[in-house]
Amino acid sequence: MFQLTREVRFAVNDEAEDPGERPTNGFGGFPTLRGMGRYLELRVTLRGALDSQSGYLCNIRQIDSVVRQRAIPLVRRELQGGRATGEAMVALWAGELAGAWPQATLSRLSLRLSPYYSVDAVLSELPMIQVSQMFEFSAAHRLHNPALSPEENLRLYGKCNNPHGHGHNYEVKVTLRGEPDENGRLIDLSHFERLVRQSVIDKFDHKHLNVEVNEFLNLIPTVENIAKVVYQLLRPAFAGQGARLSSVTVWETPKTWCEYSE
Repeated sequence: MFQLTREVRFAVNDEAEDPGERPTNGFGGFPTLRGMGRYLELRVTLRGALDSQSGYLCNIRQIDSVVRQRAIPLVRRELQGGRATGEAMVALWAGELAGAWPQATLSRLSLRLSPYYSVDAVLSELPMIQVSQMFEFSAAHRLHNPALSPEENLRLYGKCNNPHGHGHNYEVKVTLRGEPDENGRLIDLSHFERLVRQSVIDKFDHKHLNVEVNEFLNLIPTVENIAKVVYQLLRPAFAGQGARLSSVTVWETPKTWCEYSE
């Protein structure tokens, strides 16, 4: 099974758009951002088999056309009307985009409200939605297994076995899932951020993980273990919040990251 994702970029502006205007900068998005409007990205994921003639799962021009004709006007109405994004995502899935691509199945919608915050709707979870937010912390660690000899540790971990440790600027994506409340909201964003800061960021930031964080005194702080520990710290923090913890993804570098879920 193939999955194809297309990102459509657009702006919601205060002023009315000219319906006859043609896109002139696909990279920057259309409608074009004007004044103090809001720039958004809608990622559409389709799944299915490839067309034997074209080799396409779906022509991306079809995706763009449907999103611009059906989805963007709805998102604009919802946001300008003060409606919550969770409601908009469910409305998009159930109404505007239902059956829009008969040759493929709509698998996921992701409305990116900032580079760090998105609201997702996933086929297997409707009417539940997902909300993701990015966080960061800086920390030092050393990859070392005391059960191994110095030579074995050096061979296994290389420079990461430096006795004095080394540091990373970690990025963390926390994803919650659940059904929007009567206001179309899964969780208050400021409350979301406060829980993550209190449970994880304040505990890890500018610390030597092996030495100053209890969870790693007897656990090697690989990116895999960090993702698991962050998840385990956050799970009770979100208990009873109306939104359940879905997954945690930790980036050690732009090229290395791990997602953990249960």
